[in-house]
Formats: sequence, structure tokens, C-alpha cells
Amino acid sequence: MNTLPQWAELLVSFFIILGASFTFIGSLGLLRLPDFMARLHAPTKATTLGVGGIIIGSMLYFSLSDTLSLHELLIAIFLFLTAPISAHLLAKAGLHLELKLTDNTRDLRKKPEQYSDKDS
Repeated sequence: MNTLPQWAELLVSFFIILGASFTFIGSLGLLRLPDFMARLHAPTKATTLGVGGIIIGSMLYFSLSDTLSLHELLIAIFLFLTAPISAHLLAKAGLHLELKLTDNTRDLRKKPEQYSDKDS
């Protein structure tokens, strides 16, 4: 296996550490946030960025050490397309089930006329 130049190792390390940091912050948010709607943001925002950073680091490493590697790009595209859709479906399910929210979470269902499409 070929060794990379030091600048490439530093660049790959930067993206992997950046991705791992975002993933860790997203995991902490999932653990610490008080209710379902607040917890929904942690894995869909921070963890998606974390996986993106790790994938960029992996693409750089394998592209610089061997040949151009685009397999990770397919993973990233799939992740960035499915994460918002699944978060939207989870949020709609939480609203449909009327899950209990903490006082700090804004509940837009309390004044539905404010967010309605109907003419006043």
C-alpha cells in the first residue's frame, strides 16, 4: 500500500476528525435533548454533517492512495437525500400521535389559524 504525503494525511485526518466531532455532538444531542421534536434535530443535522465529513476523508484517502474512488459519493448522495425525508416523516408521525412536548418547545398547533392557508 502506498503512503500518502504528509499534507494529504493531515487533510484526511482533518475531515475524519471533523466528521467524528459532528457525529459525537449529534449523538449527545440525541441523548440530552428533552422531547421527541427536539431530539429529531440532532441525528438529522449534526450526524448527517458528521457522516459527510467522514465520507469526504475516505474519498480523499482512497483517491490519493490508489485510483479515483467515487463509491463514497453514492453513499453521501443517498444519505443526503434520505435523511431529510425520514426526518419529515418522523416529525409528521410525532404530530399525528400528539406526543408530549416540553414547555420550551414551540407548539404551532396551539394557534393553527396563524399558519393556515385559508383567507381570513
